[in-house]
Amino acid sequence: MRGVRRTDVRAEMAAAPAPRAPLAAYTERLAYFTVLRDHYNRRRYRWANMTAAAFLLTVGAAIVWAFTGGWVTLIVTVAALLICGGAFIRQAQFDEVFRRYTTLRSLCEQGFARLRRDWAALTLRPAETGALPTLNAVDLDLLGHASLQHLLNTVTTPSGQARLLRWLLVPSEPKVIMERQEAVRELAPLLELRDELTLFGAMANQAPAAQERFLTWAEDAPWLPSHRWLSVYSVVAVVALAALALAQATGALPYPFWLLVLAANMIVAQTSGRDVERQITRVAEEQGVYLPYVGLFGYLGRQRFSAPLLSRAHDALAAESDSAETALRSLASRARFADVRLAVIGPILQLGLLWNVHALRMLESWRARYGSRARGWFDLLANLEALTGLAALAFDNPDWVFPSIEPIRAGTISAKGLGHPLLPPETRVGNDVTVGPGGTFLLVTGSNMSGKSTLLRAIGLNVTLAQAGAPVCASMMRLPPTGLATSIRVQDSLEQGVSYFMAELRRLKLVVDELRSVAAKGERMPLFLLDEILSGTNSGERRVAARAIIRSLLALGATGAVSTHDLSLVEDPRLRAVSTPVHFTERFTRGPDGPTMSFDYLLRPGVATSVNALALMEIAGLPTEDAQDETGASSGSGDGSSPVIH
Repeated sequence: MRGVRRTDVRAEMAAAPAPRAPLAAYTERLAYFTVLRDHYNRRRYRWANMTAAAFLLTVGAAIVWAFTGGWVTLIVTVAALLICGGAFIRQAQFDEVFRRYTTLRSLCEQGFARLRRDWAALTLRPAETGALPTLNAVDLDLLGHASLQHLLNTVTTPSGQARLLRWLLVPSEPKVIMERQEAVRELAPLLELRDELTLFGAMANQAPAAQERFLTWAEDAPWLPSHRWLSVYSVVAVVALAALALAQATGALPYPFWLLVLAANMIVAQTSGRDVERQITRVAEEQGVYLPYVGLFGYLGRQRFSAPLLSRAHDALAAESDSAETALRSLASRARFADVRLAVIGPILQLGLLWNVHALRMLESWRARYGSRARGWFDLLANLEALTGLAALAFDNPDWVFPSIEPIRAGTISAKGLGHPLLPPETRVGNDVTVGPGGTFLLVTGSNMSGKSTLLRAIGLNVTLAQAGAPVCASMMRLPPTGLATSIRVQDSLEQGVSYFMAELRRLKLVVDELRSVAAKGERMPLFLLDEILSGTNSGERRVAARAIIRSLLALGATGAVSTHDLSLVEDPRLRAVSTPVHFTERFTRGPDGPTMSFDYLLRPGVATSVNALALMEIAGLPTEDAQDETGASSGSGDGSSPVIH
């Protein structure tokens, strides 16, 4: 926003409506930023019109001057040209401010979409997980469309996105979680700060690899010390050229010996100078990476925080003598000095002074002083961005709570009003859930579409949020440090020749191996979530195999939840003794338009007593008469405990 008074823009931001509830805050800020956007849109169009008018005047005056001559016409031409240039610069300044408020307005619209869980309207940025574990990512919708990553879309820079994904995919230590919770609480109401960070990433639009290239340059060893002769020669050449030129000018030397220096400089420029140019280019080409951060680091340095995690980050970024802003501003000025070599006068400066060698010396002196600290600055900023993403989640969902992280010996996950974080609030149903202690499991039964898989995902997603330092979708939640492994969404592979049953077995092998590793370390409670275990084979083998797998997991001291249609799963006395059965149910009614089925998605104690496959067939318009004759499914009380349609 150079050229537009920053104090004016900051005053406008300070005058923005104070946030209240999320919906009210986004509504007020949307209206406010719309006014500012339209205001600056009018101003930029006025300057655009002035630019066009001045340009036409310049062309017209130049044509008149070309045919008639005269000082008056020349002065008018030059004045019109200056006005045109000034108006164009002013228009560009207002274009930038207009873009700023257009983006801020868009951020408010994104806030509305998050509240509604309107995934089509939410920006989804590509996830680069690299070597991060993704065993649970597909099962729990951690990544991709309509996912937790999609909901946390306010983190906009590549480094911030990578940091947030790491927090979601790799559980943190309890102390770290507590510090993040405190920081997220403080950041949640700071809409302006969070918007500035989101705005920066959205407008900078940097490529993921660009920042790493800059940091690699900053951390590399200097090049010139290994070519000391070149550094010394560049100074000697300047002194010699000046001395020889002065001597000839005063008559002390009869011949232009200074031409020998120029010849030597030309040889150096054509040999070692190419290596120097490559070294300068490494950082010169990344100015678009670090230059935008100058203003952002300055803005963050003026903030004040009370949460220890935020205070430490602030102190590291805003050190009085060597702040990140000061360092990057210094690098920017040295880069501009180096860029002079690309100007029209550049070849002359290179021939006479070996300009690029002096420019490289200045850049490498910056690297020697600050290079080892640069990654730390960007690392702290990535942490801060990830925290603001979690803070946006807390602000958007004021009824969510921060969970209590218990000692591992507690061995139980308990929650009240636990809901699925990705469902819209108006359709989400919360349930009281307890999983544990180790060596026991929650057996979730119920008919099709009743909510079994959703409950498992709700448990997994909230455990993931809790161990990232975020609030959870519940009115209360307590859990120990947890190592989670899931088998919920299994897919076969025609390309690899893998059947559904074999895909299930492979996935369950990963679950067992993962939880065996968790149990061996003893730092986290092993937790499994298994949905319709081994549904890809016949019921007799399934019962035997499923019981064996569950018993092996429980033997590790693990706990978890298993959803199933197969009520015979707990006929094994050893499993019945360590299971807590809960279930979902449905209600069928027959009206003028045909049969209908409804669910309340409320969790009830005990094993389910109803099924609904045949009823669903009838609702779908498929024939059921023969199936009812075979199963006797046409009898029942019709009170919701049977599949009968009334």
